[in-house]
Amino acid sequence: MELIEKCVIAGVKIKQSRTDIDYEMEELKQLVEASGGIVEYSVVQEKDNYTASTYLGKGKVEEIRVLCEEVEATLVVVNDELTGSQINNLEKMLNVRVIDRTMLILDIFALRAKTKESKLQVELAQLKYTMPRLKGKGIEMSKLGGGIGTRGPGEKKLETDRRHIENNIHEIEKQLKKAKTVREVNRKSRLKNNVPVIAVVGYTNAGKSTLINSLLNLYGVEKDKEVFVYDMLFATLTTENRKLRILDKYEAVITDTVGFISKLPTKLVESFKSTLEEINYSDIIIHLMDVTNKDLNVQKDTTDEILKEIKATDIPVIEVYNKIDKTDISFDDSQGIYISAKTGLNIGKLVERILLLLYGASKTYTARLSYSDHAKLSFLENNTNIIEREYLEAGINVVFETREKMYEKL
Repeated sequence: MELIEKCVIAGVKIKQSRTDIDYEMEELKQLVEASGGIVEYSVVQEKDNYTASTYLGKGKVEEIRVLCEEVEATLVVVNDELTGSQINNLEKMLNVRVIDRTMLILDIFALRAKTKESKLQVELAQLKYTMPRLKGKGIEMSKLGGGIGTRGPGEKKLETDRRHIENNIHEIEKQLKKAKTVREVNRKSRLKNNVPVIAVVGYTNAGKSTLINSLLNLYGVEKDKEVFVYDMLFATLTTENRKLRILDKYEAVITDTVGFISKLPTKLVESFKSTLEEINYSDIIIHLMDVTNKDLNVQKDTTDEILKEIKATDIPVIEVYNKIDKTDISFDDSQGIYISAKTGLNIGKLVERILLLLYGASKTYTARLSYSDHAKLSFLENNTNIIEREYLEAGINVVFETREKMYEKL
């Protein structure tokens, strides 16, 4: 059984900054817990600027040292990204290990990575993060001895010298390029078949996988291919594509994506870029949000910023507010669609909006087909609601209901 690591978390609130430090520290606490630690104390210092050598002021560092001794904490987690020298200086003064928010998120990704590709992506981010923090011939990792911030596919390689790490980065990038090629082949196949793609994005633990499974249960082509669901941060690290056939007529591919979080490390976004690229090739984006979260607006802004970062802002977005079964607040439908992915409440409203964006409005049409036009008649029978057929001497007069873009395929 793995021991729970006692931690102290620390952050700096710059006086001129509009950063919500309380939110960030609460999120940092959740990240520590997701990585298997327990937060004994949370310390925030308000300053005009960060202290260059130690991030925190020396008096605050001494206060944290005393707190660590008091609760026998073995780790201090800092809310911002630190330089190698800042980490070294803090560790000397505190006599415990120090990691920053980036290292912690990388650690959680390492814990969650299950597929070969996601493991490689995490390892690449770890190595790229480590590179600028190397000094001399190598970096001393032996003092870590395991624990939060030391896990993952890249752990052994972090003990090697700069050149070895550079070689490893090059090799991993080659392997990820091959995985990207496979994904591009699959993507071209979807585009060739004119199958629209729906990308589900949002903050980690917003319920993306639950929503996708709800849609799969209703419209999934392969009912047994649900995506992984678990109530924890970053449960999904891979891009999961599943086929839908809505109302037995309208095809789509729905894509689950890695969850976002504030201060998502740049190196991590870079490493997962090929996975996140799937969002850029989608026809619509469902931005899923947890309506019960008190920091909903911060989470919404974070997701919007990451979509800008990956240049996915020109794709139509449906804003969906999830988990309404857990609250009794009133909703403004003009602001988005309010659903419960878990109970299925208002899923029909969401599906109607999806169909409207992908296939247009539903209308009634009339077509005159010759008796030999078996292909068109078969298309109408399989993809539209036939209202009336009139058999005439010159052919069949068919009145049917379908959506605008489906009619264009006729």
